[in-house]
Amino acid sequence: MTISLSDAGKRYNREWIFRRINYSFTSGNAYAITGTNGSGKSTLLQVISGALMPNEGKIEYNLNGKAVAPENMYKHVALCAPYLDLVEEMTLSEFLDFHQQFKPLLKGLGSKDVIGLLGLEAATDRQIRFFSSGMKQRVKLAQCLLSDSEIILLDEPCTNLDEAGIALYHQLVKNYTSEKIVVVSSNDKTEYLFYGKHFEARRV
Repeated sequence: MTISLSDAGKRYNREWIFRRINYSFTSGNAYAITGTNGSGKSTLLQVISGALMPNEGKIEYNLNGKAVAPENMYKHVALCAPYLDLVEEMTLSEFLDFHQQFKPLLKGLGSKDVIGLLGLEAATDRQIRFFSSGMKQRVKLAQCLLSDSEIILLDEPCTNLDEAGIALYHQLVKNYTSEKIVVVSSNDKTEYLFYGKHFEARRV
């Protein structure tokens, strides 16, 4: 998979969030988008995902030599972000089973395997609304990092995680995303310390 931005810019009303971005993201690489608060990191992440289209320039997606239309990118993208919620009325096992109807897990993994990787066996049949904020974040990360998707997008992925949760995050990235495009948006080096490529967002 390759994602290419050419002179891409995004604005809301008359205010430009970013402009003239030229950059390519390719499979097997991990990237960090950094920048000050309000610099457009999250907006850029949503443009990369295909959820938002640039107001100028273009973004192109290519999978195995074939172009992918932006409206079909949801099939290839998994996103973890603070503004995305879990279905809290479901139990953990119900939620993971439900999620797989829309975004399959990696081959060989089932809901029980994911719960084991998260260390949440005792919470299998508990409604997510009773989870701590850290437990909820672990579930968000699992549904993203362990999905059968070519592109993994992470917006402040260590939000609400303790030391053990951060270690789990790093382990999941290391073990399950080496062949994917991974992009993290953050100002916390803990979240992107292992990332090889770095892009700094700047408000124009």
